[in-house]
Amino acid sequence: MDRRQCLAAILLAAAAGAPRQVLAEEYPSRLLRIVVGFPPGTATDVATRVVAEAMAQRLGQPVITENRPGASSNIAAKAVATSAPDGYTIFVGTVANTINAAFPNATAADLSRDFTPVAMIGTVPNMLVVSPSLGVSTVEQLVAAAKAKPGEITLASSGHGTSPHLSGELFATMAGIKLLHVPYRGSAQAVTDLLGGQVQVMFSPAPSVLPHIQSGALRALATTGAKRTELAPDLPTLQEHGFKDFESSVWFGFLLPPGTPPGVVDKLRGATDAALDLPDVKKQFRMQGIDALRLGPDEFAAYLRSETRKWAGVIRAAGIAAP
Repeated sequence: MDRRQCLAAILLAAAAGAPRQVLAEEYPSRLLRIVVGFPPGTATDVATRVVAEAMAQRLGQPVITENRPGASSNIAAKAVATSAPDGYTIFVGTVANTINAAFPNATAADLSRDFTPVAMIGTVPNMLVVSPSLGVSTVEQLVAAAKAKPGEITLASSGHGTSPHLSGELFATMAGIKLLHVPYRGSAQAVTDLLGGQVQVMFSPAPSVLPHIQSGALRALATTGAKRTELAPDLPTLQEHGFKDFESSVWFGFLLPPGTPPGVVDKLRGATDAALDLPDVKKQFRMQGIDALRLGPDEFAAYLRSETRKWAGVIRAAGIAAP
């Protein structure tokens, strides 16, 4: 390569890098969209809207929440993964996405491969609840009852391959029991039938069942987080019942399309952290039963990989077919 060719190559490389640098310096200069793969009113949607409003104050631009439900959040994930890597389209990744990617030969978007992680925001623990008609009051009694009647005690869930379903399968595998899975199209009908005694056991996000626990219509045996939840501080975790490292929660965090400039990622993470520091955001999180959990890009990426591995192991052990 002669001198002129060398100079041309340098100028070309500089020109190619210039837009990324300008983008990071000027970002954001217009409206941002945060895409949620679930309908309005879900825990993920509510938390996103709370954080989005606070982020807009920090970024100086409107931040709107867009709902694109379907295929257990995979439709939204694929749409964002292939959008422009300019920081203006953000995806809310959840446990559902890592489960989708954990099935053998999965075609679902893989959060750890197809996205640039920004920050994990928070978690909502599940609760292990039973119908009082089952006649058990502790985790140990439930395990004993299931061992006495293999495959007869019914496990309700919000659908095949969902987080509540796999939480139940993880519990059954670790306890050495067999439960009869009864999938529903969403959690509302599952909880209704649990209240009526048509089904007997369920793993459910804490806010969805807490009023029924408080009224005595349902009985809570344990929570599934790494620590006790503020919503029910007297309720032990499954880890405290001897289920080593058992953790299952509804978590969510922000991700961007691959190739997004690092400067843009840094600005969004800063805006997210600032939002989580606001007293009003903390208050609304407490009201929704959300535990703020801050993980930066690298930590979040590692968490995504570990979640996918965990659920892949549960799927293999329980022989669960892809939904």
